[in-house]
Amino acid sequence: MSDIATPQQQAAEAAAPVGAAVGAGGVGGANLNQSLSWLTGQFRRPDIMLALGVMGILAVLILPLPTWLLDIMLALSITVSVLVLMVVLFIQKPLDFSSFPTVLLITTMLRLSLNLASTRLILTNGHEGTNAAGRVIEAFGHFVMGGNFVIGLIVFAILVIVNFVVITKGSGRIAEVSARFSLDAMPGKQMAIDADLSAGLINEADARARRKALEDESTFFGSMDGASKFVRGDAIAGLLIVFINIIGGILIGVGQKGMGIGAATHTYTLLTVGDGLVTQIPALIVSTAAGMLVTKSGTTGSTDKALFSQLGGYPRALGVVSALMVLLAIVPGVPALPFLMLAAITGYIAWTITRQAAEAERARAEQAIAEAAAVPVAEQPISQSLQIDTVRLELGYGLLALINNDKERRLTDQIKALRRQLAGEMGFVMPAVRIQDNLQLGANTYIIRIKEIENGRGDLRPGMLLVMDPRGQPIDLPGEPTTEPTFGLPAMWVGEASREEAMFRGYTVVDPATVITTHLTEIVKDNMAEMLSYTETQKLLNELDKEHQKLVADVVPTQITIGGIQRVLQNLLGERVSIRDLPTILEGVSEACATTRNVGTITEHVRARLARQISEANVGRQGYIPLVTLTPEWEQAFAESITGQGDDRQLSMAPSRLQKFITTVRQVFERQAMLGEIPVLLTSPMIRPYVRSIIERFRPTTVVMSQNEIHPKAKIKTMAQV
Repeated sequence: MSDIATPQQQAAEAAAPVGAAVGAGGVGGANLNQSLSWLTGQFRRPDIMLALGVMGILAVLILPLPTWLLDIMLALSITVSVLVLMVVLFIQKPLDFSSFPTVLLITTMLRLSLNLASTRLILTNGHEGTNAAGRVIEAFGHFVMGGNFVIGLIVFAILVIVNFVVITKGSGRIAEVSARFSLDAMPGKQMAIDADLSAGLINEADARARRKALEDESTFFGSMDGASKFVRGDAIAGLLIVFINIIGGILIGVGQKGMGIGAATHTYTLLTVGDGLVTQIPALIVSTAAGMLVTKSGTTGSTDKALFSQLGGYPRALGVVSALMVLLAIVPGVPALPFLMLAAITGYIAWTITRQAAEAERARAEQAIAEAAAVPVAEQPISQSLQIDTVRLELGYGLLALINNDKERRLTDQIKALRRQLAGEMGFVMPAVRIQDNLQLGANTYIIRIKEIENGRGDLRPGMLLVMDPRGQPIDLPGEPTTEPTFGLPAMWVGEASREEAMFRGYTVVDPATVITTHLTEIVKDNMAEMLSYTETQKLLNELDKEHQKLVADVVPTQITIGGIQRVLQNLLGERVSIRDLPTILEGVSEACATTRNVGTITEHVRARLARQISEANVGRQGYIPLVTLTPEWEQAFAESITGQGDDRQLSMAPSRLQKFITTVRQVFERQAMLGEIPVLLTSPMIRPYVRSIIERFRPTTVVMSQNEIHPKAKIKTMAQV
C-alpha cells in the first residue's frame, strides 16, 4: 500500500478538521457566551469596579494616554470633585460621609496620575501645538491666559497659593484640632453614657449604639487628620510639576525640537498652565469639601458599600453635578462631548435613584397596608372593659387639630412637659393622659376626667386666643366674651391679629392648647392624692437611690406598711406639699412610728420635718411669708371642741360657730386678696388638721400651716388676725 496520498485524499483530510470545527461551533459558542455573561456579571459588582478603577489609576502612572482619553479623564476628575462637594453640602452630619478619607486618597491619586499623563504628552508632543495634551488643557490655558502666558502664570500662582496657604492649611488645622478634642472628650462622653444607663434613661442596646457612634466619631476625625496631609501634598506636587514642565518643555522645545525661545515659552507655558488649572481646580474643590466636612463620624461594611451608597445616595447632588457639567460644556473652547456625556450619565443616575426611592417607598406602604389587612382584628377581651383611665381628656372633633398643630406647641408636647414639671415640683409622677375624641361633645368642647369621673370641661375657639386682664378690668378689644374655664375669670376670645395689641396692654394671652393644659394642671394638682396608688408608692420606694434603700428596709414593713406610707403621702399631696424629698419623709415617718400609728399624727410630724421646704414654698414676692393668725379665742374654741382620745379624736363644734368662723375667714382673705396678698393661715400644731378640714371645703387653695412648720430662718409678716 502506497504511503503517498492522492490529491483527493489530501483534500478530504484537509476538509475533515474544517467540518469538525464547524460541527463543534455550537459548543464553542456556548462557552464564549458563558464567559461573556460571567464577565458582564463581574462588571456589575461594585467591589470589582472599584478595584479595576484603582488599578486603572495606577496604570496611568506607567502607560501613555491618548489625548481623547485624557480629555475624558480630566472631565471625570472635575465631575467627581464637584460630586464630593455636593455630598458634603447635603449630608446631615460628618459620619454620614465617613468614607471621605478614602475618597480623598482616590481623587488625589487620580489627579496625580493625570498630571503625569499630561506631562508625558506635553513634553513629547508640545512642539506640535497647543492641542498636544488634549483640548481640555488647551481650552483652560487659552481661557485663563488670554494669549499672555505671564498672566496665566500669575493666575495659576494665585490659585495655588489660595489652595495651599488658605484652604488646605486651615482644613488640616481644623482636622488636627477636631481629632485631639474628640479624643479628649471621649472619657467624659463615655461616663455620660454609663450614667444614663445606670439611671435607666437608656437600655443596654441604646448604650451600645451610642458607644459605637462615639468610637466611630473619634476614628473618623483621626482619619481626617491624616487625610488632610493628602491635600497638602497634592498642592505641593502640583506646584513642582508646573515648574518642571515649564523648564523641561522649554529645554526640549529649544534644544531638541528646534523651536524659537518665544514660541517654546508660549506653547509649553500655555500647556503647563492649562494642565495645572485642570488639576488644581478639582483639588481646590475637594479641599473646600474637606474643610466643610471637618467643621460640621462611622460606617460599617466594606469600602465599596460605603463609597457607592454615600456618593449615590443623594440624587439632588447628582442633579446639581449634571447641571454644572452642561454649563461647562457650553463654555467657549471647551470640548462639549465629554461634559455632555457625563452630564447625561449623572442626570440619568439621579433620575433613576429618585424613581427607585419613590417605588421603594410606595412598595413599603403597600406592604404595610397588606400586612395590616392580613392581621385579623383580635376581639377585645372582656377584662379590658374593667380598666379605668386615671386621667382622660376627651375632645370634640373641632379640637382634634390641637394634637397636630405645626404652628404652635402641640397639645401632646405640652402635656409631656406638664408631666415632667409635676415630677420636678411635687415628686409626683403623673399618670399618662389618654386623649380621645368624643363625637357626643360639641365641636369645640373638651372634658377632663379623673378615674372616669368628669372633673372639668370648657369650650374653646380654635385659631383664636384667650385674653384675660390680671387686674380684673373689662377687656377693651373686639372679640367674643367668655369665662376662663380653670378659674372662672372673665375673658375674651380674640383673633390672632390682636395678639400684639393685647400684650402691649398687659393682658394675659394664651392659645387654646395652653388653656387645656392649665385646666388639666389644676385638676391634677387637686386630685394628686387620689391618683397616688399603692403601685405608684411602691415604685417611688423602689426607685430611691441605693444609699437610701437601707432606710426603706428599716421602715417597711417593720414600722409601717406600704399602705400607711401611701396614706401619709396622700395627705401631703392633698395640701400640695411636694413629696420629692422622700428620704426626709421616711425619716419623719420612722421617728413618729416610735410613739404612734395614727396616720394623721405621723403626717403632722412629717410636715414639721419638712418645715424648710413648706416655708420656702409659701414665701411671697416680697421675700417673706404673709400670715393670717387665729386669735386666742378661736384657738381655745377649736381646742375645746376636739373630743375623743388617741386615734378617735375629732372636731365637734356647733354649726353656728363654724359658720361664723367660715364667714370671718372669707372676709379676711378676700380683703387681703384685694391688697394683692395671698396669705397663709397660721394655727397651733394641735388644731391645724381640724382647721384645714374646714378651710378646704370653701377655700381649698388656702395654705394652713402650724407654728412647727415655720422654719427658724424664714422671714414672716403678720397681715391680719381671724
